[in-house]
Amino acid sequence: MKRVVRLAGACALLLAGMGTAHAEVLKIATEGAYPPFNYVDSDNKLHGFDVDISNALCERMQVQCTLVAQDWEGMIPALIAKKYDAVVASMINTEERRKKIAFTNHYYKTPLSLAVPKGSDITDAQTDFKGRVIGAQSSSTQAIYAEDVYGKAGAEVKLYPTMDEANADLAAGRLDAVIADKFPLLEWLGKSGKDCCSYLGDINGTTADASIAVRKDDDALRERLNKALDEIVADGTYQKIASRYFAFNIY
Repeated sequence: MKRVVRLAGACALLLAGMGTAHAEVLKIATEGAYPPFNYVDSDNKLHGFDVDISNALCERMQVQCTLVAQDWEGMIPALIAKKYDAVVASMINTEERRKKIAFTNHYYKTPLSLAVPKGSDITDAQTDFKGRVIGAQSSSTQAIYAEDVYGKAGAEVKLYPTMDEANADLAAGRLDAVIADKFPLLEWLGKSGKDCCSYLGDINGTTADASIAVRKDDDALRERLNKALDEIVADGTYQKIASRYFAFNIY
């Protein structure tokens, strides 16, 4: 009888070990170049609001979370190619993107905003910018808006692989304005851009949902993420994370 008990105990331990070894892993991509939402430190480790939200969702779903950095332009193709399971990278839920991928409910909302060099004669965020040079990050909603609205009104639109590069050209006087999501733009203006540039304002009617992206056929994962998101909002976890980065409500 003791031998049977020992054998049963050994089997239980083996099965437990197998369960741990095969624990579900959720691979999530973020950009790593969009502070305060996602960025890398001097040790090349990912940080930011998107990263903290990802970890909170994985903890709520009881899965192991693996975060990887992915350049912005390759974000959607790599998701479709199954290089990761989801994207938490401040991606705006748009009709055009929904043709290729699916989105969860929003985890924050943001308007498009503009910054200009200090001393600029541009004083209104609602201007058409005719004859001006406007910078934006390529493959982004702000780039689409800039080309569809400002470009058609006679502005020159310059696109950059990252927002940092667009901001650098604004600081160097090579652009008349940059268009970006409001919160990362304010982050930059409060730090690197505070001596050179000024916040012009929000663009009317541009507030949109930042959501988690998944593949179109991953309905089960999308619903699990939605449930986990609802739970961290309801129990205060979301606000605790948000307050580390923002002094105002972004949800």
